[in-house]
Amino acid sequence: MSNDHRYSEAERAAIYRVIAERRDMRHFLPNPVDPALLKHVLAAAHQAPSVGLMQPWRFIRITDAKIRAAMATMVDKERERTAEALGERGEAFMRLKVEGIRTCGELLVAALADGREKHIFGRRTLPEMDLASVACAIQNLWLAARAEGLGMGWVSLFDPEALAELLAMPTGSKPVAILCLGHVSEFYPAPMLVQEGWAKEQPLQALLFHNTWGNIEE
Repeated sequence: MSNDHRYSEAERAAIYRVIAERRDMRHFLPNPVDPALLKHVLAAAHQAPSVGLMQPWRFIRITDAKIRAAMATMVDKERERTAEALGERGEAFMRLKVEGIRTCGELLVAALADGREKHIFGRRTLPEMDLASVACAIQNLWLAARAEGLGMGWVSLFDPEALAELLAMPTGSKPVAILCLGHVSEFYPAPMLVQEGWAKEQPLQALLFHNTWGNIEE
């Protein structure tokens, strides 16, 4: 069956390539990101789908060196707490590079807006759909950045309340991710946690069920 809505073969290949080559980057060059390019990739993030078209995402661009340093310290403290919680794997965890806050060209915080309780459309039984919408915006940004040759890393090692206070965020809003964005010398050939032996990727067939939970077709 023909499909007139299908992109060209080269365009489809580019889409699948950027998805496959997206990486959670931790190593950055200090080179600045062109302001026009930053605006371009953020526009891609803003085009993400959102439940009820509520667009719950907010992006805070960090340009103050003191705030950047405070965020790096905050992540360092949470890294130590995470290592303690990991028990016997804590030492191995501390050897991992988990962020690039101090060196990335651009530092952003992706957050949920306040006043989300007003939005009922699509959230009456699944209120967490606003968080899913923010995740879609982050993924759009990630893929656009990779297509432009920029690396991006998603950092989640922080205390949300402490970060919200540092950034003077209003009551009801919530930081979701610290995003390190910038130029890199190279992209990891495989996810860094796989390269470091921390974890292994599972194949799709192990996560695809048929009709009922856990029913995997051979």
